[in-house]
Amino acid sequence: MAEGDVETMSKRGQWVNRVIGEPERSRSFRTRDEAIDAGRELAASLGTEHRIIPAEETGVITDEDEAGADDRARAEEADA
Repeated sequence: MAEGDVETMSKRGQWVNRVIGEPERSRSFRTRDEAIDAGRELAASLGTEHRIIPAEETGVITDEDEAGADDRARAEEADA
């Protein structure tokens, strides 16, 4: 990554955008999607690259809405 490029990554339970060489521009977000959207917009405004760094899988559910949807789908399949 070059100076000014934007990286989106998971850090201590939050999603963070950081600008290489400009730590004052770093911001954190509650969700991955929010961070990715903001990271793309920031990189476009700076005329730089945007890279998404995958989070390491820990087995912890980070989006309860998605987990609930999976549980509901399984229950509906069992009823069918």
